[in-house]
Amino acid sequence: MNKLNSSIERFCIRHPNFGIPNLMLYIVISNVAIFLLSQFSSQGAQLLHALAFTLSGVLHGQIWRLVTFVLIPQAFSPLSLLLSCYFYYWIGSTLERHLGTAKFTVYYISGMVLSVIAVSLVSLLLGSSFPVYGATYVNFAMFLAFALLYPNAQVLLFFIIPIRMRVLAYIDLAFFAYEIISYFVSGTWYYAILPITGLLNFVVFFWPEICGFLRLSRRQSHQATRFHNTVSHQQRQNSAKPYRHKCSVCGRTDVSNPELQFRYCSQCAGYHCFCSDHIFSHVHFTEETP
Repeated sequence: MNKLNSSIERFCIRHPNFGIPNLMLYIVISNVAIFLLSQFSSQGAQLLHALAFTLSGVLHGQIWRLVTFVLIPQAFSPLSLLLSCYFYYWIGSTLERHLGTAKFTVYYISGMVLSVIAVSLVSLLLGSSFPVYGATYVNFAMFLAFALLYPNAQVLLFFIIPIRMRVLAYIDLAFFAYEIISYFVSGTWYYAILPITGLLNFVVFFWPEICGFLRLSRRQSHQATRFHNTVSHQQRQNSAKPYRHKCSVCGRTDVSNPELQFRYCSQCAGYHCFCSDHIFSHVHFTEETP
């Protein structure tokens, strides 16, 4: 995985002018244009079918279907369409600034290629052409990349509730995991190829970042467990003492000086209590401090 990721990085470095600047702007404009044409044209359904990807269509020389399927909007109500276009333009343009035009374009195109491969495999397994309308799994991979790079960015759920991108990512991953499991349980395991390819594109491009995130999560979990164990041990020790809190600087306790307030410092190594006179003025304890 690291070698594949390194190859992509080398390609983008050697070809800085590769790519389509403002790619997401062109895609969302196409989404809106196709939506309008499908709504106000008597041939709207035929238009969507002509743009969708189908293996049989491509084999009959309709090669435009390899690209045009991502231009079909995922929502067909005006409000949902506007929100969807705004959301994906926002995360897409932000990713392009972060990754650079070359890498973002490669990322989006590779998602399209993997979707085409996945749908072709499903069509061959079904024995009939399986149509794809819209860039559902391409956009899913793009969203996961944004959530990984900007986990604390917020959006308003239902225009009211602020929710962080990492929470949305966990919800989306849970939904896709449920979808994959449902396909296997129902015996239609070949449909699971579609969401898996979306995840595969994300994993390949952001493998170093994913590994770093997992290492940080394990470290934080270990620190939280160690702190919890230290607190429990200290509380057991305190239960046998005639006081609950004792300042680690001056030695005063809540029994000898009940007028004082006592706090614990989260920046000190271990579990150290300080009175209100020393909570902000003490020297932080470290691992080496006895």
